[in-house]
Amino acid sequence: MKPLSDDILAKLRAVDTPTICNAIEEIEGKRRADNFTRYPVVSCNIKLPAICGYAKTGTIRAAHAPTEAKDVLKKRRLDYYRYLSKPPAPSLVVIEDLDHPKGVGAYWGEVQTNIHKALGVVGALTDGSIRDLDMLAEGFHLIGGSVGPSHAFVHMTAYDVPVTVFGLTVRPGDLVHADRHGAVVIAPEMATELPRGLELNTRREAPILKAARTKGFTVDKLIAAMGEADDVH
Repeated sequence: MKPLSDDILAKLRAVDTPTICNAIEEIEGKRRADNFTRYPVVSCNIKLPAICGYAKTGTIRAAHAPTEAKDVLKKRRLDYYRYLSKPPAPSLVVIEDLDHPKGVGAYWGEVQTNIHKALGVVGALTDGSIRDLDMLAEGFHLIGGSVGPSHAFVHMTAYDVPVTVFGLTVRPGDLVHADRHGAVVIAPEMATELPRGLELNTRREAPILKAARTKGFTVDKLIAAMGEADDVH
C-alpha cells in the first residue's frame, strides 16, 4: 500500500485499538468480526500508547534445538535485520511462534527490543512469550502471548511471510494498529478514511457519554441521547 502521511499516522497512533475498530465500522456502516485479534494478549507495559506501522513478519521455534547449520541460521538472522531496515516505515514486527504449545522460549527481551528499535521498528506483536520486562528498550511496545523466563532454543525459521497470531492473519506490508487490547489490520482503501471515521465515532458517542456522566441520569435521558447519536452523520 502507498505509505500514509505522517499526519494520518499520528492521528491513528493517538487513539487506542478499540477506537480504530469502531472507526472502521463507522466507515463501513456495519459491524465486523474479522481482521482483528481474537485471543487475549499480554502488554509489556499497559501505559504505553498504541503502535501503528507496516508489518514486517517472521516465524520462530524454541522448543527444540535447530537442525540447520549455524551459518545458515546466522545468514537468515542477518538477512532478517537487513529486511527490517528497508521501506516502508514505520515498521511493526509481527512474529508467529510455531511451537505447540507456544511460548516455550522468548524471542523478545532486552537485546531484541533494542536492536529493533535502533532499526526503526516502533513495536512488536507476537503470540510467543516475552521477557526482560524491566529492561526493554524505552518506549518499545511489546505485545505477546505470555511472559516467560528463558529463550530456550529460539531461532527464526522464516521472515517476510504471511503469519497468523491470535487468530489474525498478517501479510508483509499490512498496516497494523496494536495496543494492550490486541491488534487490527487496516485495509489500504480504509486507511485514509479513518480520520473521518474517528471523528464520526467521537461525535456519535459524545451525547451518550455526556448524559451518562450527568447527575440525574435516567433511561428516558438515555433514550434521548441515543436518538441524538443516531442523528450524527
